[in-house]
Order: sequence, then structure tokens, then C-alpha cells
Amino acid sequence: MSADATGPTGALDGIRVLELGTLISGPFAGRLLGDMGAEVIKIELPGTPDPLRTWGQAELDGHHFFWTVHARNKKAVTLDLRTDRGRQLFLDLVDRSDIIVENFRPGTLEKWNLGYDVLRARNKGIILVRVSGYGQTGPDAGKAGYASVAEAASGLRHMNGFPGGPPPRLALSLGDSLAGMFAAQGALAALYRRSVTGEGQIVDTALTESCLAIQESTIPDYDVGGVIRGPSGTRLDGIAPSNIYQSANGSWVVIAANQDTVFRRLCSAMGLPELAGDDRFANHVARGRHQDELDKIIGDWAAGRQPDDIIATLSEAGVISGPINTVAEVVNDPQLQARGMIADHWDERVERNVKGPGVIPVLSVTPGSVRSAGSARPGQHNDEVYSGLLGLSAEELTTLREQGVL
Repeated sequence: MSADATGPTGALDGIRVLELGTLISGPFAGRLLGDMGAEVIKIELPGTPDPLRTWGQAELDGHHFFWTVHARNKKAVTLDLRTDRGRQLFLDLVDRSDIIVENFRPGTLEKWNLGYDVLRARNKGIILVRVSGYGQTGPDAGKAGYASVAEAASGLRHMNGFPGGPPPRLALSLGDSLAGMFAAQGALAALYRRSVTGEGQIVDTALTESCLAIQESTIPDYDVGGVIRGPSGTRLDGIAPSNIYQSANGSWVVIAANQDTVFRRLCSAMGLPELAGDDRFANHVARGRHQDELDKIIGDWAAGRQPDDIIATLSEAGVISGPINTVAEVVNDPQLQARGMIADHWDERVERNVKGPGVIPVLSVTPGSVRSAGSARPGQHNDEVYSGLLGLSAEELTTLREQGVL
């Protein structure tokens, strides 16, 4: 888990990020930048740590483990930006940094007299990454936003579930993570532009817009044809075959063969080559129109076979298929293990390695890494940052703690 102390720790080695905010969206952007080698300084309010420290469904010795992976590769400091001295220290950090990531409600930084104009006056190259529910402008800009509402307001939730049923959510905060990914992408684009102009800029990312961005052809379908896409259960309407099919032992297997060439391979693998020449299934459009009939044929074939046999037979034939794994099966997946995608995090709170997702994407020359787990306590790196980076004395740190600034 430790990086080579004599070499770069990733593509963003040398980039310093100041992370403000709590919970998922902004801090996820910070995690992605940290994974790629950036030095990320996580700032928490003294006495009011990020609530994510207590998130996660497993518990050991009173500790939870969302924090372990979400705050990995970050240095934890405390600082009250609402105080004059805290604001001064933050601006001193801005002088020495490249990116600020925040996910407060729009206007919060400005209320603290830390708007982009103030930050830029101290460091014209600073990049301010702002993540919010609805964006920094527009009639809803001032509203608080959560992933659940963003997924719903963007239309994403409307397409989930089964026809006629309530629109369920994925059992994750998808909207937050999507926004964090787009925020990190924007930060990288702004870094490149700064390398050309020498100047930073604002990266404005909204949860709603991040959910909207992944919705494929829904908007043009509505604009051109008046189509209002709805939920389609386990499949995509008009894309066939691409569904889940129950095997002989009751477990489900995904079979995706909607491309013409792959569909022909599926027909041969099932011992039904004549299906490929049937007018009902001759091409993508025809298969979409006769989706129910085709799903029944494939379902009958799968029902008489064990899942491993289905996957082996189809893989050998060049047909895309796979199991629906639980997390217990994911952590033991040989492919993921071989790629380093099940990574150990040494969590000093419980003095053991805790597994989590690896670093993606994989870079060939400057790969990212998991160098540390989330900090054991708020302010764990106060001395390192404020003394080592800003040059404050031990006496000054003691005074700042007593005053509640740190």
C-alpha cells in the first residue's frame, strides 16, 4: 500500500488539493484526485468532524468503514474558516495550493469572505471546484440538494424499476458519486488549461446535471419523437437480447447479445442457428420488436443449465455473459484481484487491513495508489501541515487550539 518514497506517487504528484465540505460528492472528487497522486488536505471544523466518519453498515470496535476508503490518501486537519484567524490560515494554504474542492450550499464561501475573487487575488492559478445540488446559478441554485432528490429531479429515478411500480433508488448515493466524478474531470481539464494560460477558474458541478449527463438518448428521443422513456425492469426496451435469465439452480445470469454478429454466435451456442435467419430476429430493430418472444426462448434454454455451464459455453462462443455477483463474490473475483481492484487499506483505528475498491483508471507509467486509509482522528495532520507547510510554531498551534481555530 505504501508508495515508493523516491519516485512519483501518481500522475498528479506535486498537485496540492484543499478539500472542504462533508459526506460524499465533494470529498469523492478529492479522493479521486488523491488516488492519482495529489496531496489532499482534508479540512474539518474543530469539534464537528465529517459525519462520514460514522457511516457504513459494518461496525468494529465502534468504528465504521465508509471513511476508510472515502478519505484515503488524505491528510486530516481542523480549521474554523468562520474565524478571522482561520480564514487567514486558509488563505495561506491557498497560496501554496492548486485546487480547492467544496460542496457547500452556494454562497457559503462568499458568506465567509472566501469567494473566488478573494481566492484568486491570493493565487491567480487556483482552481475552485464547486459541487452543489443544482449548480451555482439559476433559480434553484440556493436550494440544498441530496443525491436522492437529484436523481429524481434529473429524470434518472423515473427510469428505474419495473413498469407500473414505484421508482426505486439504487442502494447507493449514485448522484453524489457521479457529481464527484464530473468534478474531478473538470479539475483535470482546468489544470491543463492553467498549464497553457497560468490562470485558474471555477469548476461548477451540480448533482442534478451529473445525473442528467448519463441519460443517453432520452432528451433527443423526447424532443424529436415525444418519447418519454420509462422503467423497463431487467432489460432495456428495444435492445435484445440483453437481459437476465434464470439458470437451473435459481441464480441469474446476464446474457447480452444484441449486436447482430454476437446474436448469431448466441444462436449457434444454444444449438438454434436457425433463429438468426428468422425474420423476427434478423436484425437489431426486429429483435427489439419481438423482445418478449426472444427472451422466452433464451430463458427456456438457460433454465436447463447450471450458471457456470451457461457462462463457459457462451464465453467460448464469443457471447457476452456473466453472473450477478454479490460483494462476497466480488472480493474473491480472480480478474479483479489480478488487476489490484480489491485493495488493502491499513486502518489504524482497528489495526488491520480493510479491503476497498482499487484505483481506476490504471495508468501505465504513473499509476495511482492507495497510500493510506482515512485518518484515524480529525486534525491528525495538523502539526505536519501547519508547522511543516506554513511554519507555525508549537506555541502558536497550542494557542490556536485553545482559541478553537484548530
